[in-house]
Amino acid sequence: MAIDDVRCVAPTGDFCGEGAVWSSTEAAVYWTDIPRFLIHRFDVASTAVLTWQFDEPVVALALSNEPGRWLVALGSRLIWWWPVGDRREDHGFQLPGWPQVRLNDGRADPLGNFWVGSMRNNVLANGDAGEAGGNEGKMYKITPQGGVSVHIEGLGIANTICWSPQACTFYTADTLANRVWAYAFDQGSATLGAAREHLSGFGRGLPDGSAMDAQGYLWNCRYGGGCIVRVAPNGEIDRVVDMPVSNVTTATFGGADRRTLYITSAAAGRGPGERLAGSLWALRCEVPGLPENRVHLPG
Repeated sequence: MAIDDVRCVAPTGDFCGEGAVWSSTEAAVYWTDIPRFLIHRFDVASTAVLTWQFDEPVVALALSNEPGRWLVALGSRLIWWWPVGDRREDHGFQLPGWPQVRLNDGRADPLGNFWVGSMRNNVLANGDAGEAGGNEGKMYKITPQGGVSVHIEGLGIANTICWSPQACTFYTADTLANRVWAYAFDQGSATLGAAREHLSGFGRGLPDGSAMDAQGYLWNCRYGGGCIVRVAPNGEIDRVVDMPVSNVTTATFGGADRRTLYITSAAAGRGPGERLAGSLWALRCEVPGLPENRVHLPG
């Protein structure tokens, strides 16, 4: 795949686009701009973009098993959100240590739990950039009943939350360590087992968000690397897709056949000539992606 295969579908100029999720019922992509406290919605049929404003960084999104209700991860907490009518309700989870730390990448697992990582807070109250670093990041699991457990600690920037097609492997990354790990995943207890390095030391950029295809290949977006790398289940690099922008952040498979990879990007720190940095991009793929998991409501 060449850079010409990638097309810009929404030139939104996001400072740090993240959290892409495909809504199959709406045929639309939702994603966030973390430092501008925004959620966007791209309608594939009309190409229209809607945008909602929030009162702090919006870092991750998840569909729920109630039509029309989303789980939204803000920097400090989780909320329920209904885009139609823009209704918002507190979820109950509050991140310990905020505002020194904040939430980051998050996704629902196949059992309906929500997994979300944290990191040192690098977004100031006015949206300006602070400094990342350290190893205060953790990986949380929040159950439908509101139970909270920590499954990984000592992370620099928790990124990438994906499961294999059989849901027996959980993938996650530490951006600052330039490593993606694969953990054994117990589907009965939704807990993590033994870990192995899945992708380490790849020279183009650092690992940001990822998407999983139906063959079990991880599509890892490379912040600062201007590419996406497709990694086989055994950790071998299958291909590298060059992108028109340097800072590639996360992706989701969408379209009626789930063969369109929608990709977010960041305008922050863009390179020379990258006038469309911060856009939403689309790439047609031979292999479909997995459908998005949904957070389950209590009961």
